[in-house]
Amino acid sequence: MNALAARFNAIFGADLAGPLAALAAVLIVFGFTSPHFLTAATFGSVAFQLPELGVLTLAMLMPILTGGLNLAITFTANIAGLTLAWTLQANGGIDAGPGAFLLGSALALAVGAASGLVMGLVIAFTRAHPILVSLSMMIFLRGLGEFLTRGGDISGFPTFVAPIGHGSILGIPVPLLILIACVIASHILLSRSKLGFSTYMIGSNIESARYSGINTRKVLVLVYMLSGVMAAVAGIIMLARFNSVRVGHGESYLLITVLACFLGGINPFGGFGRVLPVFVALVVLQLLSSGLNLLGANQHLTTAVWGILLIVVMVLRWLSAKFIRIVK
Repeated sequence: MNALAARFNAIFGADLAGPLAALAAVLIVFGFTSPHFLTAATFGSVAFQLPELGVLTLAMLMPILTGGLNLAITFTANIAGLTLAWTLQANGGIDAGPGAFLLGSALALAVGAASGLVMGLVIAFTRAHPILVSLSMMIFLRGLGEFLTRGGDISGFPTFVAPIGHGSILGIPVPLLILIACVIASHILLSRSKLGFSTYMIGSNIESARYSGINTRKVLVLVYMLSGVMAAVAGIIMLARFNSVRVGHGESYLLITVLACFLGGINPFGGFGRVLPVFVALVVLQLLSSGLNLLGANQHLTTAVWGILLIVVMVLRWLSAKFIRIVK
């Protein structure tokens, strides 16, 4: 048994065991309790619902790895989506062409990067706590969006935008392909680049990273900028999926992104974690939501279950760490 566990850890990593066990448990429990759970319709629904949540989770991942947090990801996504919507509206609305969409997408990504840039600069140079900085940015973006839209939404986009949120290529949903591309890019960035190495170093001990020659300020700024860009990608997907944009879209996603990171083995204090286990954890959470919906539970109960699950994950981590210390 120990040899099998060691072989699994060598191939996949020890942090993947928990998410895979949770995935198996969800499939077994809901497979027995709901006859419609293990069907193509359920998995197809998950494939279309997962991407915007998944990309937002990737936006949350890198700040957490540095020992920080980005509470502004959902409102960054919405402001980026509004930027794209305004650009399309200014260039003909439903009659806008692909050029307007590309311009709007570039501006949306720039807005996301600018949001991250401001947070990164404040965190890096003032050493203010990331929770306070990102909370301030969240409040600012929400207020700005409410002021500019007067609490309403913007809709009416060209027909070629819809496939980004609802289309398929060879049977694979387009938004899922975007998520997979973002997952691969994040994995390569964190595991194969100097920025990824520096991110882990800062999360482990920022003072040691500074003394080892890492420009910690530059790394923090880049991390939060990339987080903002990833949130903007999620905003573009959300615009295409909902065919409208407003400031409050996806507010409940914030809790789930943090939960997915912790369920995926990310150290809440930074310095440790990988992208693949987080992706599996996302699938688990989305399947859990779909299973509860099939059993007749409403979204509010699902949110409550996610909150309890977050507490359970933290308790299990504490018990696991205590057990390991006792064994040693």
